Amino acid sequence: MRAHEIDYTIYGEEMQFVEIELDPSEGVVAEAGSFMMMDDQIRMDTILGDGSGQSQDILGSLFSAGKRLLTGESLFMTVFTNTSQSLRKVSFAAPYPGKIIPVDLTKFQGTFICQKDAFLCAAKGVTISIEFSKRLGRGFFGGEGFIMEKIEGDGMAFLHSSGTVIKKNLAPGEILKVDTGCIVGFSSTVHYDIEFIGGIRNTIFGGEGMFFATLRGPGTVAIQSLPFSRLADRIVASAPSAGGKRKGEGSILGGLGDLLDGDNRF
Repeated sequence: MRAHEIDYTIYGEEMQFVEIELDPSEGVVAEAGSFMMMDDQIRMDTILGDGSGQSQDILGSLFSAGKRLLTGESLFMTVFTNTSQSLRKVSFAAPYPGKIIPVDLTKFQGTFICQKDAFLCAAKGVTISIEFSKRLGRGFFGGEGFIMEKIEGDGMAFLHSSGTVIKKNLAPGEILKVDTGCIVGFSSTVHYDIEFIGGIRNTIFGGEGMFFATLRGPGTVAIQSLPFSRLADRIVASAPSAGGKRKGEGSILGGLGDLLDGDNRF
């Protein structure tokens, strides 16, 4: 099944959303909870899996949807279909600050691999499944575990990431070493593995963990500057209500400092 051809516009800087323009009968499939707004006469249907194999029987649909549970996603996805005879628009928002990345699968031999929570939406007909790591080291220490998401087809897909995103095109044999949490995704031609940092001081006191991710070309990789998990850890570490230590004004004086700087909530 060929994916529907869709036009799109990405709005915003750090809190982005993507607006997708649908021709009559065109559809887009989206992750549950990503919907933002839509025009009238767009029909919304909740389906098992990604909608790329709706002709298969119920067991096939359950198997397809069940694989998504391994990536931490819901069994269900939502399809938005234009039922009118004119153009209609539907918009989807990223769940946290960062960037939305458009991926034209025809430019990546029909396959793109990404981190487990990166998928936002795609043209109907695109397949969203799982990619198993066959290497124990990568699975245990690679940051993404044994399972990543695999997006396949010949249409547009949209990923979201945290922080600023940079794309790098690697030449054959070229190696890029990356913090394991900073990988957004890469084309199927890229070889992904891990490498021990080495050195007792680096390992214990370096603060960067024990392993790098190594990406070997040829192919394209997308890297994010601030993994959301790292941002969340910093917020929790600085939140008094969660047992963290304050780093803002008045922190030395504790509660008295809150009164002095105007934050007198109890």
